[in-house]
Amino acid sequence: MFKKILIANRGEIAVRVIKTCRRLGVQTVVVYSDADADSMAVEMADEAIHIGPSPAAESYLVADKIIDAVRQTGAEAIHPGFGFLSENPAFAKRLEEEKIGWIGPNAYAIEAMGDKISSKKLAADAGVSTVPGHMGLIEDTAEAVKISKEIGYPVMIKASAGGGGKGIRVAANDKEVEEGFPAVKAEAKSSFGDDRVFIEKFILEPRHIEIQVLGDKHGNCIYLNERECSIQRRNQKVIEEAPSPLLDPETRKKMGEQAVALAKAVNYDSAGTVEFVASGADKGFYFLEMNTRLQVEHPVTELITGVDLVEQMLRVAYGETLKLKQSDIKINGWAVESRVYAEDPYRNFLPSIGRLKRFHAPEEGELAGGIVRMDSGVREGDEISMFYDPMIAKLITHGKDRDQALDVHGEALDRFHIEGIQDNMPFIAAVIDEKRFRSGKITTAYIKDEFPEGFDGVEPTETQVTQLICAAAYVHGFMTRRASDTSGRIAPQAEARREWVVILGDKHYPVTLDLGDVGEAEITIDGGKTHTLVTPWHPGQHLVEGLLDGEPFAVKFADRTEGYLFRHRGVALRALVCTPKVADLHSRLPEKEKPDTSKLIMSPMPGLVVSIDVEIGQEVQEGEAVCVVEAMKMQNIIRAEANGTVKAINVGAGDSVAADEIMVEFD
Repeated sequence: MFKKILIANRGEIAVRVIKTCRRLGVQTVVVYSDADADSMAVEMADEAIHIGPSPAAESYLVADKIIDAVRQTGAEAIHPGFGFLSENPAFAKRLEEEKIGWIGPNAYAIEAMGDKISSKKLAADAGVSTVPGHMGLIEDTAEAVKISKEIGYPVMIKASAGGGGKGIRVAANDKEVEEGFPAVKAEAKSSFGDDRVFIEKFILEPRHIEIQVLGDKHGNCIYLNERECSIQRRNQKVIEEAPSPLLDPETRKKMGEQAVALAKAVNYDSAGTVEFVASGADKGFYFLEMNTRLQVEHPVTELITGVDLVEQMLRVAYGETLKLKQSDIKINGWAVESRVYAEDPYRNFLPSIGRLKRFHAPEEGELAGGIVRMDSGVREGDEISMFYDPMIAKLITHGKDRDQALDVHGEALDRFHIEGIQDNMPFIAAVIDEKRFRSGKITTAYIKDEFPEGFDGVEPTETQVTQLICAAAYVHGFMTRRASDTSGRIAPQAEARREWVVILGDKHYPVTLDLGDVGEAEITIDGGKTHTLVTPWHPGQHLVEGLLDGEPFAVKFADRTEGYLFRHRGVALRALVCTPKVADLHSRLPEKEKPDTSKLIMSPMPGLVVSIDVEIGQEVQEGEAVCVVEAMKMQNIIRAEANGTVKAINVGAGDSVAADEIMVEFD
């Protein structure tokens, strides 16, 4: 085994690799940019080498700097993680030439699978299912019908030069091809000046399913079953699980064997993933691409198979023979992973940059009958930078079956508290509990189908309303009773106020609160059933966790200038706890009008101005692009909210902007 390796990456994946290396007794070196100087990975590694400024193009993507770090430290090999140089065949070739170990597949495999055309040809030659289609010239409608029959309905008739949704028709029979083919040709000609058309199989109810493979340098290769990654937003995976709710043992075996056949065709000698699009209608599956690296979602495979993929990568890179046989690979239970991103789901998932004022992750280990695993590269106080991917952490849970794994995931999300930036956990929690998702009948269009207008939270259930009312009443009553005793001791029961009104959102709930010993209370809501609350909560904590009527619960809250903000799953509500008299007065107050910002273009996040696309005096229409702001490797087009004339431009291309900074003003 290697004595020392260098990790050419950062954040969560660098920490993940270090953990396995520590267990194996392998020393680690990490490289870091200016932005990562105080990172968890730097703290955990045995050695750390600074390689330049924060932009990846000036640090993590500069091969010379990575190789210099290897020479300085005497590292024997490089683990690239994912992203950056992990799928760069030229880098892998150079390491081979310079006699530096590469903890990844051979350069030929990377190069062959990195090219869309060559990879599909190799897949077809290896007997892997590819999407049936006809890419050649189609003379007329009669030929289009003939080709469509050979492919098998339904088919997609698509303009070769298409884009923006134009020049596309789906046909389910001969007649629809006869109507659609000439229409697409005409549309293609008028829209793109090119009337070439191709036809391919249209996948009904498409799902994204991938097979994990593992090979060594001695010709051995196995598959470690599948992961389903259909829950995606803008082609970015959000929730992954293993195994897939779609596959049966026969289909799983076929997909696995085809993935291995493709891997063997390129002498694959590391961990890799063969991705397929599968049809939820008939379980047909077709090759998409092969990722020649460790995948972000690899932990779900590790939890159901018991195989440490990073360890296996190290061993096969060192030249060891793969000890695992196909017959050793089983499926133990179910695992679910969610990617916790620094983005605001209530503002169309715009990136959210800043300092983690609070970062309280759920404890790893047993929870609600299952297992929780946390893969993260940040700590409380760390900065979420604009220079890199917005992923904060990966939350992974395991259960005996899918329902339990999802239940445990929800419980873990309840106990995951972040402040200082926005995060997408409310959205993840809403999906985890959503009826269609729970059924397993999902597709790659799930988010678009179920959240067509974006995410604006979810309405609380009766159970959630009860939990939030009881938590708000207890927190407020506890602090009020404590404040009433100047000696610092808890005042006796007789001195504690019992009658309160909890205003949750815009609804009033009369409450009777009987505080018992510390951590105990009986709460009656609007004269109904009396609820028993037991909790270890004390001031300073931002998670009210315990038992409500004997059932475990956990809700997150934050103090506000007036009241508290409570969050549970996809619900976020402000809670005020008042005396009945104050509650009555509060109900008579007029609502504060929101300021009109339609004549201002404000940056929705800290970032870098890429371009200003308007000029002073220019008339702009509602929805027209005004400027582009880049943050976390994403370019965000900022559009006008109303018609107007540009009055002032306060920033220029290349300027850094803060959240809510006014960039453009209109008359």
